[in-house]
Amino acid sequence: MKVIVRWLLLAAALLLLTQWNIGISVSTFGSAMWAAFVIGLLNAFVRPLLIVLTLPVTVLTLGLFLFVVNALMFQFAGYLLDDFQVQGFWQALLGSILYSLWGMVIDVALERLMGPRLPIQPPRA
Repeated sequence: MKVIVRWLLLAAALLLLTQWNIGISVSTFGSAMWAAFVIGLLNAFVRPLLIVLTLPVTVLTLGLFLFVVNALMFQFAGYLLDDFQVQGFWQALLGSILYSLWGMVIDVALERLMGPRLPIQPPRA
Protein backbone atom coordinates (compact mmCIF):
# COMPACT_ATOMS: atom_id res chain seq x y z
CA MET A 1 0.00 0.00 0.00
CA LYS A 2 2.83 2.36 0.90
CA VAL A 3 4.50 1.85 -2.49
CA ILE A 4 1.31 2.78 -4.36
CA VAL A 5 0.76 5.90 -2.26
CA ARG A 6 4.40 6.93 -2.80
CA TRP A 7 4.04 6.39 -6.55
CA LEU A 8 0.88 8.52 -6.68
CA LEU A 9 2.51 11.29 -4.64
CA LEU A 10 5.63 11.28 -6.84
CA ALA A 11 3.38 11.58 -9.90
CA ALA A 12 1.69 14.55 -8.23
CA ALA A 13 5.16 16.02 -7.57
CA LEU A 14 5.91 15.77 -11.30
CA LEU A 15 2.69 17.63 -12.05
CA LEU A 16 3.72 20.27 -9.53
CA LEU A 17 7.06 20.67 -11.34
CA THR A 18 5.20 21.40 -14.58
CA GLN A 19 3.34 24.24 -12.88
CA TRP A 20 6.59 26.03 -12.07
CA ASN A 21 7.47 26.52 -15.78
CA ILE A 22 11.03 25.23 -15.54
CA GLY A 23 11.01 23.45 -18.90
CA ILE A 24 9.29 20.23 -17.89
CA SER A 25 5.86 19.27 -19.19
CA VAL A 26 3.50 16.40 -18.46
CA SER A 27 0.17 16.24 -20.24
CA THR A 28 -2.01 14.26 -17.79
CA PHE A 29 -1.86 12.66 -14.38
CA GLY A 30 -1.67 9.26 -16.06
CA SER A 31 1.37 10.43 -17.98
CA ALA A 32 2.88 11.66 -14.73
CA MET A 33 2.29 8.22 -13.21
CA TRP A 34 4.08 6.58 -16.15
CA ALA A 35 6.91 9.10 -15.90
CA ALA A 36 7.32 8.46 -12.16
CA PHE A 37 7.34 4.71 -12.87
CA VAL A 38 9.96 5.02 -15.63
CA ILE A 39 12.13 7.35 -13.52
CA GLY A 40 11.94 4.81 -10.70
CA LEU A 41 12.96 1.98 -13.01
CA LEU A 42 15.84 3.98 -14.46
CA ASN A 43 17.01 4.91 -10.97
CA ALA A 44 16.81 1.29 -9.87
CA PHE A 45 18.57 -0.34 -12.82
CA VAL A 46 20.51 2.13 -14.98
CA ARG A 47 21.66 4.67 -12.38
CA PRO A 48 23.77 2.18 -10.33
CA LEU A 49 25.59 1.14 -13.50
CA LEU A 50 26.29 4.78 -14.41
CA ILE A 51 27.49 5.49 -10.88
CA VAL A 52 29.99 2.63 -11.08
CA LEU A 53 31.17 3.68 -14.54
CA THR A 54 31.63 7.31 -13.51
CA LEU A 55 33.12 6.59 -10.08
CA PRO A 56 36.50 8.28 -10.80
CA VAL A 57 34.78 11.49 -11.94
CA THR A 58 32.41 11.32 -8.98
CA VAL A 59 35.30 10.98 -6.54
CA LEU A 60 37.23 13.76 -8.28
CA THR A 61 34.25 16.14 -8.01
CA LEU A 62 33.52 15.08 -4.42
CA GLY A 63 30.17 13.58 -5.40
CA LEU A 64 28.84 16.54 -7.35
CA PHE A 65 28.83 14.50 -10.57
CA LEU A 66 25.93 12.50 -9.10
CA PHE A 67 23.76 15.53 -9.88
CA VAL A 68 24.69 15.08 -13.54
CA VAL A 69 23.82 11.36 -13.38
CA ASN A 70 20.44 12.20 -11.84
CA ALA A 71 19.80 14.81 -14.52
CA LEU A 72 20.67 12.29 -17.23
CA MET A 73 18.18 9.79 -15.78
CA PHE A 74 15.51 12.49 -15.69
CA GLN A 75 16.25 13.56 -19.26
CA PHE A 76 16.35 9.97 -20.50
CA ALA A 77 12.89 9.39 -19.04
CA GLY A 78 11.73 12.42 -21.00
CA TYR A 79 13.30 10.94 -24.12
CA LEU A 80 11.55 7.58 -23.61
CA LEU A 81 8.06 8.96 -22.98
CA ASP A 82 6.04 11.07 -25.40
CA ASP A 83 3.85 12.76 -22.77
CA PHE A 84 6.77 13.70 -20.48
CA GLN A 85 9.03 16.34 -21.99
CA VAL A 86 12.21 17.89 -20.65
CA GLN A 87 13.52 20.90 -22.58
CA GLY A 88 17.26 20.50 -22.01
CA PHE A 89 20.03 19.46 -19.65
CA TRP A 90 19.75 22.43 -17.26
CA GLN A 91 16.00 21.92 -16.98
CA ALA A 92 16.62 18.22 -16.30
CA LEU A 93 19.17 19.14 -13.63
CA LEU A 94 16.80 21.53 -11.88
CA GLY A 95 13.87 19.13 -12.30
CA SER A 96 15.82 16.18 -10.90
CA ILE A 97 16.92 18.20 -7.88
CA LEU A 98 13.39 19.40 -7.14
CA TYR A 99 11.94 15.93 -7.81
CA SER A 100 14.49 14.41 -5.40
CA LEU A 101 13.63 16.97 -2.74
CA TRP A 102 9.92 16.23 -3.14
CA GLY A 103 10.76 12.52 -2.95
CA MET A 104 12.53 13.04 0.38
CA VAL A 105 9.60 15.02 1.75
CA ILE A 106 7.20 12.30 0.60
CA ASP A 107 9.35 9.56 2.16
CA VAL A 108 9.52 11.35 5.51
CA ALA A 109 5.77 12.04 5.50
CA LEU A 110 4.90 8.45 4.63
CA GLU A 111 7.29 7.18 7.29
CA ARG A 112 5.53 9.28 9.92
CA LEU A 113 2.02 8.46 8.73
CA MET A 114 2.36 4.77 7.94
CA GLY A 115 5.28 3.81 10.13
CA PRO A 116 8.48 2.06 9.18
CA ARG A 117 8.52 -1.09 7.11
CA LEU A 118 8.69 -4.10 9.34
CA PRO A 119 10.80 -7.04 8.24
CA ILE A 120 8.90 -10.22 7.55
CA GLN A 121 9.40 -12.58 10.43
CA PRO A 122 8.72 -16.30 10.39
CA PRO A 123 5.78 -17.45 12.52
CA ARG A 124 6.59 -18.58 16.03
CA ALA A 125 6.22 -22.23 16.86
